[in-house]
Amino acid sequence: MYSRIMVPVDLAHKDSLSKAVDTASALAALWGAELVLVGVAANTPGSIAHTPEEFRAKLKAYADEQGAAHGINAQGKAVISHDPATDLDPSLLKTADEMGADLIVMATHLPNLSDYIWPSNGGTVAGRAKASVMLVRP
Repeated sequence: MYSRIMVPVDLAHKDSLSKAVDTASALAALWGAELVLVGVAANTPGSIAHTPEEFRAKLKAYADEQGAAHGINAQGKAVISHDPATDLDPSLLKTADEMGADLIVMATHLPNLSDYIWPSNGGTVAGRAKASVMLVRP
């Protein structure tokens, strides 16, 4: 049914990703799909990595770990942005199109008051993506 599943990940919040990654991994195993964990980072030093190369290495290690844990083909794809905070949604949508993702599984939060003022990343991606989108709440 699906052949390439994209999961946006924030390596700073790996603990809160487990339900979305587990869900996407189960779907990848069910359909023999490739799982691609996509991380967006800045070109400048941050709390996760000092360079884009270090970020790519950490994302690859996380993807390898998830692939081995779930018995699936998983890979990491790093997207380097000039400002990930403002460029996150467009970067994810562009990457999904470029890689031919046919399903995006994305962790999201429970709705709160701020969602009426600022759109959520999951809501924006779900509303604009060409691929099917599954939002996974904690």
